[in-house]
Amino acid sequence: MFSIIGLILSLGLIMFLAYKGYSTIITAPIVALLTLIVTTGFDSHLMASYTEVYMSGFSNFVKNYFPLFMTGAIFAILMEKANYAKSISHFITKKLGSDKAILSIVLSGALLTYGGVSLFVVAFISYPIARILFKEADIPKRLIPGCIALGSFTFTMTAAPGSPEIQNVIPMKYFGTDTFAAPLLGIIASLLMLGLGMIYLSREAKKARNNNEGYGDYIENEKLTEEKLPNIFVAILPILIIFVSNLFFSKIYYPSVDGTYLEQFNTTLGNVSGTWSVIISIVIADLFLVITNFKKIKNIKSVLDEGVSNSFRPLLNSSAIVGYGSVIKSLAIFSVIQNFVFNISSNPIISEALSVNLICGLTASASGGLTITLDALAPTYMQMASALNISPEILHRVASLACGGLDTLPHNGAVITTLAICGLTHKESYKDIFVTSVLIPIVVTTIIVIGLSMSIYI
Repeated sequence: MFSIIGLILSLGLIMFLAYKGYSTIITAPIVALLTLIVTTGFDSHLMASYTEVYMSGFSNFVKNYFPLFMTGAIFAILMEKANYAKSISHFITKKLGSDKAILSIVLSGALLTYGGVSLFVVAFISYPIARILFKEADIPKRLIPGCIALGSFTFTMTAAPGSPEIQNVIPMKYFGTDTFAAPLLGIIASLLMLGLGMIYLSREAKKARNNNEGYGDYIENEKLTEEKLPNIFVAILPILIIFVSNLFFSKIYYPSVDGTYLEQFNTTLGNVSGTWSVIISIVIADLFLVITNFKKIKNIKSVLDEGVSNSFRPLLNSSAIVGYGSVIKSLAIFSVIQNFVFNISSNPIISEALSVNLICGLTASASGGLTITLDALAPTYMQMASALNISPEILHRVASLACGGLDTLPHNGAVITTLAICGLTHKESYKDIFVTSVLIPIVVTTIIVIGLSMSIYI
């Protein structure tokens, strides 16, 4: 019981410090080591836990995601310097009207993630466009992270049939399904998340307008003007390059490649091809931007340096949280909690939804919590589902939906990254992220789970 209290206090402390704006690069290792002391005593080998457990999680995240952060940040700065972001913003505003700025950012994020672009990369791409659109529409900048979260962290990540995001891919190997599992449930859940999210964000924008809040006083403010901007088809071409290239490499090229050589690296092609596809696609888009705008961008070297520098802080923030999660997972009490949530209900749909959601909340990771849960209980869920004539596709979709709830608590890596990219704090913008990517997905998942359970037992 004392260890459980210590773990709860630890989670509360790191979320509180993140909310108050303290750098997780500093607070995450300190809180992790304090948790060790509280739960295991002073004989917990603090330095070994720091260098071998915390830093292993930290460095593994850097190893896996630094190329995505760096290439994504370079892509964002090149799109901005080439005026492509401004061209897209101007076109969207002109066609949809400034009152549709929120919908524009949500749908653009949804399109990118459904195309396979990493959640971390989407924030880099969406923010330069969002800040121009929101300034023109005089919508508070603080709402931008909530819009990015709704478009990227919710329905296209967990619900939309065919989504290539890892949260929709992981259940496949456990249930023998594909990314289009339970398409009707996925479509219903997607529409509910999008609809409820848009109602909330639109209401918040209306309240801000009635209070004359405005965009806010930020030094990067820009206006959409009638200056000569790149043609819209040229401006969206880099995004299309990412979409088409990712589709080609992930669906056509790598599935035809013999990946047995990867055995010497203790991995498989299936484990790395998705990441490789995105990295290559963004690099191709970056090269296209550099080559076609080499004369237009006055100092290409400084622009590239700026893009690389912009990637460091978000990367280190996210890595620090992953390191914290590694320490928490090493605690004996974590196994006790894991076993408890795994046995909450005899109904496989309810048990799976609750287990996945809670473990994702503890680890602050949708993919991590989903993997931990299914590694332990997928065979049991399959047996229980078979006895009740429940399709494995339903288990796939419920698991995917459930991982997109408590994962985005304040200490989540994607949350911290998005806020860092937008130059905002938890205090300013986390409430909107919480509603759009935690509260609404949980409500929708609950509706789906209750509906499924009623149809099974009636």
